[in-house]
Amino acid sequence: MNSKIKQLLVVTLIFSFFTTSLLGFSKSASAAPSLDVAAEGAILVDAETGKILYQKNADKLLAPASMSKMMTEYLLLEAIDKKKISWDQKTSISEYAHKISQNRTLSNVPLRVDEKYTVRELYQAMAIYSANGATIALSELIAGSEGEFVKKMNAKAKELGMKDFNFVNSTGLNNKDLFGNHNSGSETDENMMSPRATAILAFSLLNDHPEVLETASVPRLKFREGTDDEIQMENWNWMLPELNSGYEGVDGLKTGSTDIAGNCFTGTVKKGDTRLISVVMKTGTRLDRFKETKKLFDFGFANFEKEQILPDNYQVKGNKTVPVVKGKEKEVKVATKEPLSMVIKRGEKENYKPKFVMDKKKMTKEGELTAPVKKGEVVGHINVEYTGSGEDYGYLLNGETKGKTEVVTTQSVEKANWFVLALRGVGGFFGGLWSGAVDMVKGWF
Repeated sequence: MNSKIKQLLVVTLIFSFFTTSLLGFSKSASAAPSLDVAAEGAILVDAETGKILYQKNADKLLAPASMSKMMTEYLLLEAIDKKKISWDQKTSISEYAHKISQNRTLSNVPLRVDEKYTVRELYQAMAIYSANGATIALSELIAGSEGEFVKKMNAKAKELGMKDFNFVNSTGLNNKDLFGNHNSGSETDENMMSPRATAILAFSLLNDHPEVLETASVPRLKFREGTDDEIQMENWNWMLPELNSGYEGVDGLKTGSTDIAGNCFTGTVKKGDTRLISVVMKTGTRLDRFKETKKLFDFGFANFEKEQILPDNYQVKGNKTVPVVKGKEKEVKVATKEPLSMVIKRGEKENYKPKFVMDKKKMTKEGELTAPVKKGEVVGHINVEYTGSGEDYGYLLNGETKGKTEVVTTQSVEKANWFVLALRGVGGFFGGLWSGAVDMVKGWF
């Protein structure tokens, strides 16, 4: 083989190597991150904005089991905020709640009908140990009966924007386990929610009542410590850092398990200034629900990051001003009121583009503001749209209040006096005549 042929082969091999490497790099750089979650349904969202980072069968109606207790927690914390009940308030235990609490095949702390319990004691038993008898006792305290409480659960779900759901009891148990005391649904029904609806519930609970984490994050607690009824409660959320499936930053939220539901878990984790919410429904075993949740959390932190997309006082190109009628000035400058930060795909900040949306209620038909205009007046908002090649799942609640920032006026515009307005009217009249005359002359030639 002569030297020229050898040189040609070397060049060819080098070119082939670099071409293959570059193609491989290009493919891996543009490929959307993938994830295989071994659950019937799953979803991962940013807890601040409700931005969906991953979903699988998000709208499929599934049994949430004791994750239903998040709604009971929401209604209880709401009742405390409204001062309808208090943490130290004591309540008696009905025969129904007592009977359920004695069933040790279910999650329970035994309750007595000859004893009174504080709201705090019952709440801790429900939130940490998923105690079903305690949950029923709280529902009866808040609404008078579990049947009336279930009505409140369904009404609140609708109010929160949940769509795929149906509550038949306060606990998430199958009605057949309630000894004939069910008030809604058939004897074999149990609560149903989609992963999306469950995530909306968790999102609302964390944002409206963040104090829920004070109890949800407790790994172990003694129920009625120092009494004959003392019981050691270990949190069923084994992903708390102190427990056997611990994950750094996990501080909630609720597990669930029935024959129909399989094993479920709604988790939440915080690292830095980013908090995620995950839902996995119908996994194989108790440990599986935590393994699949770990996949979601690892995926979220590896592929997404919180970035400031827009600063405050940001002006959209082509929309830096808004026209004004009847004012001393004919336009007013506008800019964002606050900065906008979002959890976005790593390395894709340039694919999130701002879009100015005017508030039509504030504008004339011609898209003008009417003087006087105050400084800081909201005239619209900026949406951020994803323009990359990957899939964008949107928001839990369609970004109605998140994923956008308000646009406001940066100065005031006083209303012009009658003389100025009159001159403008005259100028406009003669300007119209002149334009008409010019057009007519042009038409002669």
